[in-house]
Amino acid sequence: MKIAFLAPAGAMHRFNGSFGKSLHYAPLTLTTLASLVPEELNAEMKIYDETVENIPLDLQVDIIVMTCITGTSSRCYAYADYFRKRGITVVMGGVHPTLLPDEALKHADTVMIGFSEYTFPEMLLDFQSKKLKKLYVQKEGFSLENKPIPRRDLLNRKGYITTATVEVVRGCSLPCTFCANPTAFGRKVYNRPVREVIAEIEMFSEKIILFPDVNLIADKKYAMELFTEMKHLKKYWMGLVTSSVGIDEELIRTFAESGCKGLLIGFESISQESQSYVNKGINRVDDYSLLMNRLHDNGILVQGCFAFGSDEEDTSVFERTVEAVIKSKIDLPRYSILTPFPKTKFYSDLEKEGRIIERDWAMYDVEHCVFTPKNMTPEELEKGTAWAWRETYKISNIFKRLAPFNHSPWISFPLNMAYRKYADKFEHFTKDVMCDNSDIPKIK
Repeated sequence: MKIAFLAPAGAMHRFNGSFGKSLHYAPLTLTTLASLVPEELNAEMKIYDETVENIPLDLQVDIIVMTCITGTSSRCYAYADYFRKRGITVVMGGVHPTLLPDEALKHADTVMIGFSEYTFPEMLLDFQSKKLKKLYVQKEGFSLENKPIPRRDLLNRKGYITTATVEVVRGCSLPCTFCANPTAFGRKVYNRPVREVIAEIEMFSEKIILFPDVNLIADKKYAMELFTEMKHLKKYWMGLVTSSVGIDEELIRTFAESGCKGLLIGFESISQESQSYVNKGINRVDDYSLLMNRLHDNGILVQGCFAFGSDEEDTSVFERTVEAVIKSKIDLPRYSILTPFPKTKFYSDLEKEGRIIERDWAMYDVEHCVFTPKNMTPEELEKGTAWAWRETYKISNIFKRLAPFNHSPWISFPLNMAYRKYADKFEHFTKDVMCDNSDIPKIK
């Protein structure tokens, strides 16, 4: 059996877009699926990640497995339609098909709903015996225990800053109204056995490990156990947490002692009213500067993420946010636009109010406005976001944020320069560019 695993990408994040190698680490979805292929199938496998390379149109395979998020779904559908016309079976999974399986089934032979670790091998065996079903739904009793090692050997390693990405925690229990993850997969948090995580990390020769999970501190007891065990590994690591890490000095100290060099934190907004709007009361705006000081004092860099477009914000938010970012010395700021993903409460509320103005999923990449804001126009929201990117990544403002360069400048400065290039190209990605899939032939 010949299997091709595909990860189509939106225009901004495609290999020829604006997201450079230094900002791009190896994802885990397709390498994990490849590790689950039953040995008895003697499968020949290839992975094609469009963030680092072309997806060949002349694939000669039996089955294509495609991962899909909302922002890539339009392109996924174009590829699926093309390959199915060529007689190749297409299986689609991920967040978007889980949210909208009926829509995905218009383009795919089979849709995987929810987590696929248990159903994916079953699907392949059904395909082999010509008993393929339309839907495969996540089974009860899901666990991360005995998770196989991802097939990183199938990746085009030249396209990533690192392939040393490791899954630790899956899921998040927070009730943020804009987040598609709990809507698709529920709010249950799954912890991977600490011994298995440590064993996988020990396999790497790389010095820096990346944990891409959405919230490493969803279970504090587990986090303390894991990172206490990591101390003896003498590795550096980076991962995602919430701002609540700042109120726990013991946790910060354990992070630092275990080699933490960087954390991504979703600050979302400098307005406490906006935190309430997206139901993320865990963020306390008045404590941001204190949090930054505590993390910096422990040698930990911060990528701070902000999302513009709340009903509590007007056009003054862009300048105020950039000023706060510089004052707080956030090492690597990242800006996005609030995006109503399908089936989320945020989407439902805006739909009821008649404020959804964009129906092409390609625009749902969190950098374009797809709804009518309350206190500014969609154009003002997009222009203001682009301005915030450019202003924040001016050379003078980079130095203001990073000075006195005593917090791992060998990491922070190169990443800032990479985001500076991203900011410079930001406004190039108009709707015409984002929605253009003309490079994928249409076969009648």
